Amino acid sequence: MATRLTFLLASLLFPCIAGAAKPRSFTYVLQADAKFNPKSKAIQTLRKCDRDWIVLDATYDGNRWTRHDLDSIRAGKPGRKIVSYVSIGEAETYRPYWRKNWDANNDGKPDRSAPPWLNIENPDWEGNYKVRYWMPGWQNIILPEIGRVMDQGFDGIYLDIVDAFEFYELDGDDYIDKRPNPATGNTYRQDMAKWVQTISQRAVKSRRDALIIPQNAAQLLAIPAYRETISGIGIEDLFNNGKKKQPNDEFSHTLEFLFKLRPSGKPILIVDYSKKRSLTSLARSAAHKYGFLFLNTDRPLKTLGRP
Repeated sequence: MATRLTFLLASLLFPCIAGAAKPRSFTYVLQADAKFNPKSKAIQTLRKCDRDWIVLDATYDGNRWTRHDLDSIRAGKPGRKIVSYVSIGEAETYRPYWRKNWDANNDGKPDRSAPPWLNIENPDWEGNYKVRYWMPGWQNIILPEIGRVMDQGFDGIYLDIVDAFEFYELDGDDYIDKRPNPATGNTYRQDMAKWVQTISQRAVKSRRDALIIPQNAAQLLAIPAYRETISGIGIEDLFNNGKKKQPNDEFSHTLEFLFKLRPSGKPILIVDYSKKRSLTSLARSAAHKYGFLFLNTDRPLKTLGRP
């Protein structure tokens, strides 16, 4: 009885869970303006691409896709869903909310005028700054953006940098799993799971069947409420890392968490960036074996990739 009640409550709070049809293919294009120009060409290319789910940035060449644009792309295939990319774990200097005086000398460290939620620049990704994602100031920037992309006509959101908690779990050269956050009394993982739930609640206010798809951070699938919140998950570099296979222990560790989502039937989207055909072929076969959807694409995400 308790299990049925839990499922009923989850369905009421997060109706996207039960309402989404499982896709058979997807594409992930964040720089459509770099490859498909003008926008009319991008719309036609995406319309004809025969993919069930399409992940796009909210903008094309700095301007938001219109509802008409998205309707045209969606009309290319029955049941197609289009979701908007939103980074929820790092601040990006090329977004409208960014202020130059937050790091005026560009040394990667927030200036005194920066908000308290802003942290250091990601050394591996120029222009992306770590954030204290549990703080209201940051959340008050992202939540209105969730409303805006849903109002544009997107079917849901594709959340990136959900694994931001790993930055705060790092202690020297080692990670402390489930490390407590002294600012909240939760673990950093719990704070991220709650953040995703808050985002989901905002999205379903605009559309009851909104898709909520986090990228990476498979560890959070150990939290039952988190699994109920999301509509699926995207995982990068599961099988390969560039020109090499992932180490078996790392692959097996991630797989253990992904298997927790399989009973729900929610899709697991594998994004592979390998340029070696042999590795791509093995990864594609493995994804099929496990019942995952597979996409091999370019790291800058300018093309449709190959499903």
